[in-house]
Amino acid sequence: MASASTNRRRALAFAAGFSATALALTGCTAGGSDDGGDAAGTLTIGTTEQITALDPAGSYDNGSFAVMNQVYPFLMNTPYGSPDVEPDIAESAEFTSDTEYTVTLKDGLTFANGNELTSSDVKFSFDRQLAIADPNGPSSLLYNLDSVEAPDDLTVVFTLKSPNDQIFPQILSSPVGPIVDEDVFSADSLTSDDEIVEGEAFAGQYTISNYNFNELVSYTANPDYQGLLGEAKTETVNVRYYTDASNLKLDVQEGNIDVAHRTLSATDIEDLRGNDNVKVVDGPGGEIRYMVFNFNTMPFGATTPEADEAKALAVRQAIAHLIDRDAISEDVYKGTFTPLYSYVPEGLTGANESLKELYGDGNGAPDAEKAAAVLEEAGIETPLDISIQYVAERYGPSSSDEYAVIKDSLEADGLFSVNLQSTEWVQYSDDRVADLYPVYQLGWFPDYSDADNYLTPFFLTENFLANHYDNPEVNDLILQQAVTADPAEREALIGEIQEKVAADLSTLPYMQGAQIAVVGADVEGAEDTLDASFKFRYAALSKG
Repeated sequence: MASASTNRRRALAFAAGFSATALALTGCTAGGSDDGGDAAGTLTIGTTEQITALDPAGSYDNGSFAVMNQVYPFLMNTPYGSPDVEPDIAESAEFTSDTEYTVTLKDGLTFANGNELTSSDVKFSFDRQLAIADPNGPSSLLYNLDSVEAPDDLTVVFTLKSPNDQIFPQILSSPVGPIVDEDVFSADSLTSDDEIVEGEAFAGQYTISNYNFNELVSYTANPDYQGLLGEAKTETVNVRYYTDASNLKLDVQEGNIDVAHRTLSATDIEDLRGNDNVKVVDGPGGEIRYMVFNFNTMPFGATTPEADEAKALAVRQAIAHLIDRDAISEDVYKGTFTPLYSYVPEGLTGANESLKELYGDGNGAPDAEKAAAVLEEAGIETPLDISIQYVAERYGPSSSDEYAVIKDSLEADGLFSVNLQSTEWVQYSDDRVADLYPVYQLGWFPDYSDADNYLTPFFLTENFLANHYDNPEVNDLILQQAVTADPAEREALIGEIQEKVAADLSTLPYMQGAQIAVVGADVEGAEDTLDASFKFRYAALSKG
């Protein structure tokens, strides 16, 4: 598998008409606590989300990013209640030319270990992302970054490959953006969780005081945090990791934990809404569920003995004709997830329903006759054997029911014979980029609230999925929209990209979900952090 950073960092196409001052941003002092009091008390959170790695270069998943959001500083971040980025540990951030983005750090920043946090650490953080380019990491988000310079201790200059990048300030708040301590982290290889914790390489709202991988993480409020979000409301936060969502539900219901956040079953959430001992808090949703097709190893894929590009496309089209989104939404998720017919979720600028128009009956329902016709026309004998992988503990207990519905939909008319398999997440992360899964489940929790974040990571030639999808026209259109300043022109490009990807079917999105947390009756602050930033910040939570 390719790891060269030069393959991942694609140049953007030029688009004129952008004012260098349009994205000028200056620091503010908004914080998560307005009462001015010191953090106090202890709060316990439960989750089934799993950590892959604490090193920002080695993970690109929500379980790991949930930890990073608490303990690492960012140059840019989103204040509570907003999807829009502002300077975090930066004093200011602005385009000083159409290809230069200059950040000035606040003075006197330190890591929890006492080391100074300077522009040298910032340069180091981004340089190592590109040098390591781990296949499970987020380095692909830096496709437009040419170089980083640190002319003095407080100044960082990002030179971009092409001008007018509409997305770069948001990328600085994403999983590729945590600032790490150059005295603790390796410059060219991943640093272990134990080394990071022992080195106290933290400068976020919290530090980690105890770390037991995917069992228990204990956080202590960081009194030296100087960023956008302000001081933590709770001094100590313990996060317990569950392998069984039913135990998570029982513990929050019985008051053994204060917060349950990702992932309870839809049935459990429905039941807890009627429980006076807890509150079910809903927030805006950017989460999606989708199937990934590996263009090499799927039936008739490029490296299979029966390789045939037209037949492989017909298989993908037949699956798209057969999938029953309403059954998944209603029977499995009780409406907590709703059908998704778009690559960009409903509610974001540029979203369309290209999948609804092309597949099924044209109104969202499956159509077995169309599926049969496309397979027959391609000369594919049925039933066709196909293996589909999913990961139950990663996306909640309903994943098993979700994929049982998908299996039933594909097999109902004798067109497919489906072999369902499930693997634990840590192994799943390695296997999927090693071409071991022909078709597999993923979910996506956005890095920032823009359509670009549902396109760039998936459909650039070098992408996070590593599923061997390569459409140069789609690649160029994605790069073009990222530098198009005119809103109407950019929206049109986003729509065109979705139409082309819907025809190729690199992935098949089918569900869109809301953010949901279940908290004890005396817990406050969940409403503040379940916002359109899609980042769950523990520092906003408190217990009466």
